[in-house]
Amino acid sequence: MSQTTEHTRSYYAYSANPSPQRPALQGSQQADVCVIGAGYTGLSTALHLAEAGFRVIVLEAARVGWGASGRNGGQIVNSYSRDMDVIEARHGKDAARKLGAMAFEGGKIIRERIAKYGIQCDLKNGNVFAAFTGKQLDELEAKKRLWESYGHSGIEMIDKAGMARIVDSDQYAGALLDHWGGHIHPLNLALGEAAAFESLGGRIFEQSAVTDIQRGEVAVVKTAEGQVSARFVVVAGNAYLGNLIPKLAEKSLPCGTQVVTTERLDPALARSLLPGDNCVEDCNFLLDYYRLTADNRLLYGGGTVYGARDPGEIESLIRPKMLHTFPQLKDVKIEFTWTGNFSLTLSRLPQVGRIDSNIYYSQGCSGHGVTFTHLAGRILSEAIRGQSERFDAFASLPHYPFPGGRLLRVPMLTMGAWWYGMRDRLGV
Repeated sequence: MSQTTEHTRSYYAYSANPSPQRPALQGSQQADVCVIGAGYTGLSTALHLAEAGFRVIVLEAARVGWGASGRNGGQIVNSYSRDMDVIEARHGKDAARKLGAMAFEGGKIIRERIAKYGIQCDLKNGNVFAAFTGKQLDELEAKKRLWESYGHSGIEMIDKAGMARIVDSDQYAGALLDHWGGHIHPLNLALGEAAAFESLGGRIFEQSAVTDIQRGEVAVVKTAEGQVSARFVVVAGNAYLGNLIPKLAEKSLPCGTQVVTTERLDPALARSLLPGDNCVEDCNFLLDYYRLTADNRLLYGGGTVYGARDPGEIESLIRPKMLHTFPQLKDVKIEFTWTGNFSLTLSRLPQVGRIDSNIYYSQGCSGHGVTFTHLAGRILSEAIRGQSERFDAFASLPHYPFPGGRLLRVPMLTMGAWWYGMRDRLGV
């Protein structure tokens, strides 16, 4: 019997809703669409296609939600890692208009899925961008105007005095509160979407890493013990795809982020930390993010490790950040620590495209994966159904390889992160 890969020891795995162990793929199967990866991108695509009547098989190398979809900070953050003003400057007004029309759709899709399928994942509304400096606050004012120009009507500025109703920390100059943002238990969202997909006749095979894709009018997707023949393939491995398709690997870089979760807090203490029960991320380049869990723990993340190496001691990296924000937690124990990878692109914009005529892919959310993956699933399913306008809006963006190739891209990005980290510390 082959060795199985289970979820990392995270708070999310500890508090996950019951979910079945799914079999590994054996023998030959046929489908209209074969999806590689049972994270948000793959599950969102598969669910949209199943709703449209397609026969879909999802192949997962480990467990449903094993990668970034089951390890992230759980924050519903709107727009993209590079906003519409940057998109317009780099790619023109037409590209900004098309992508801007979709910038707030991912969060809406998440809420639609939760409501339609009764997914229990601790949804709370409200995402806060917290500024340390007047310069960052000015940038948030500009973001508010930009988002409102693209139809967002649920955002408000918070001044320093108003921060008391947001977070019990005196380090912030103000914030932008996005009522259309929010937070969820990310693994339970993935497990719920998988169950929804299976309720429509979809099939998921776990412990079924893809070893090869034979291209053709009917593609053949191979694993160690089986294969799936399908008219269409969706590659949705993102930061955990490895070198299955070298053309995609050279254009994205897996990066690690670290997360800790405290022991359960007294409910009054928990409420005092975040009175509005919003999630928060700061405005630094190397940002921190945090929120409360449903059982009154503080979940706190931050740091970026380029190349996705696992740091030796996560608590020693994150606890000082947490105590800088909340010194009142100095005697609180950390109960869970873990790391998870996200996929970064050189442009910081997601890469969506097609290889040959029938192999589709999406990767490189660059830190905005919770929302964009759900949008990606919708636009990939639209393209497979012959409606490619929104797919083409993303596919037309250039997908740059990292300079220096695989050998130099990590040290070059590490140097860049050091520079921006210095700027964060100096407040410039």
